[in-house]
Amino acid sequence: MENGRKRLGDLLLEVGLITEEQLENALQVQKQSKERLGEIILSLGYVSEENMIEVLEFQLGVPRIELKEESINKAAALTIPVQMAEKYKVIPVSKEGRKLTLAMVDPTNFYAIDDVRLLAGCEVVPMIAREKDVLRAISKVYGVTDLVEKAVTRLQPEETLAVEQMQATEDAPMIGIVNSLFSQAVRERASDIHIEPQETTLRVRFRIDGLLREFSSFPINIHAALVSRVKIMGHMDISERRVPQDGRIQIQEAGRAIDIRVSTLPTIYGEKIVMRILDKQAVMLDIGRLGFSAGNLDKYRRLFTQSYGMILITGPTGSGKTTTLYSTLGELSTPAKNVITIEDPVEYRLEGINQVQVNPKTGMTFAGGLRAVLRQDPNIVMVGEIRDGETADIAIRAALTGHLVLSTLHTNDAPGAVSRLLDMDVEPFLVASSVLGVIAQRLVRVICPKCKQSYAPAPDSPERSFLGLAETQEVALYRGAGCPECGSSGYKGRMSVHEVMPVSSAVRELITQRRSADEIREAAVREGMLCMREDGIAKALAGRTTVAEVMRVAYVTL
Repeated sequence: MENGRKRLGDLLLEVGLITEEQLENALQVQKQSKERLGEIILSLGYVSEENMIEVLEFQLGVPRIELKEESINKAAALTIPVQMAEKYKVIPVSKEGRKLTLAMVDPTNFYAIDDVRLLAGCEVVPMIAREKDVLRAISKVYGVTDLVEKAVTRLQPEETLAVEQMQATEDAPMIGIVNSLFSQAVRERASDIHIEPQETTLRVRFRIDGLLREFSSFPINIHAALVSRVKIMGHMDISERRVPQDGRIQIQEAGRAIDIRVSTLPTIYGEKIVMRILDKQAVMLDIGRLGFSAGNLDKYRRLFTQSYGMILITGPTGSGKTTTLYSTLGELSTPAKNVITIEDPVEYRLEGINQVQVNPKTGMTFAGGLRAVLRQDPNIVMVGEIRDGETADIAIRAALTGHLVLSTLHTNDAPGAVSRLLDMDVEPFLVASSVLGVIAQRLVRVICPKCKQSYAPAPDSPERSFLGLAETQEVALYRGAGCPECGSSGYKGRMSVHEVMPVSSAVRELITQRRSADEIREAAVREGMLCMREDGIAKALAGRTTVAEVMRVAYVTL
């Protein structure tokens, strides 16, 4: 490589990406820090990472590599320790004979190349990769491998570490394994961690964008120690393995506080653990970023800016109802308003809002708690869920006496909420007088912007049938091809699809007459309600999600 020993700053200067003044400034910053010049230039915003990769690729003749999990040979990666990989931001990708292909963020770091060559005893073939891809690969390959191997050598099958030993040994492999699982889950945007004992292995899965993905498989003999460590962190009874338990863990990750809700369940092979990751930063979103279409958002805003009445959010478990409610409260909460919530459990702790935890053992039920809340001079009340007629009756009467009440119901669509309340023996005239509107929603995955591509569906495809298109009708649909950014899934993140049903005078009349949900739906559609299915189709045609996602999630309201 003729230009192999050229400095990065000289290369960038040579192609005109930075000026002499910018290079001098970056060199001055470098003197005050331990960072490499390339990292400083990127952090100062002088050059984008993509431009820097292009310069290194063409000026040095070093090819770039798109890192995918399946493209990394684990045996090759383990030829260097995790400490070296993290220090130099490199990861071996493959090994053929005496040649070791090394993915690097900075291929001008010849100290890194020399150290890897000496340690691995191989000729190093450098390749350029994006920093976040290298760091993600390091985390996946090395994340818990070394820690698990250390734990296996220390533990006999079904052995459990003593509480005193685990608390005293902060560098114990089991502590490192649990901490690594938390870090990886937060980094991968997982909502849940599943630790599941099988007959011969311990399976670990993450729920990402609503779907479970296998993360790793551990030897079964670390199961008892792993469960003990999680129970200690969650202030649970480690000696009790026969009954389900619940706990809560608080950690700091990536500079922010994360709450983790822990649940254990005895199975035939031992205790299964599910940990729900509750990230306050992730849930407190601007309502405009939840996926509402412009029309639906305008209708919803007109509902929740009323001074009194009831608004219901409906959908199955995991449909984003809590996120919608919290985001709404975040917009409504001001120093001039008294906002109180009754929840089971309190998932996120919100600044400036009075939150009450349901506790049936002490008599603090939704109904009992709501009665107490109404004596606290509230302006806005959020009831986590209306589960019975008593709670529904109190909530409705609160809405009729000058309070804005927000709550949830488990129904498939917006008109179904009316039928559900009537089934709870709430009088129709009370429902008609108190309910301002109902929002039904589901969560669909968003197409990854890095690998998004258009395609024409086949003439006999399910997509055409779902959209009601003729075989010859032309249409452009979108999907993700799969890339390192989205873990090869083609999706990154989720958004809601909705139907917003304001209770108009026509709908109110149908409610008082106890008319069916279908008749209420027909009236709402005549007045402009966009059904959830139609909202999903509009978002698929706009390239925000796929038709397959809409078919999977919003098949109701046909």
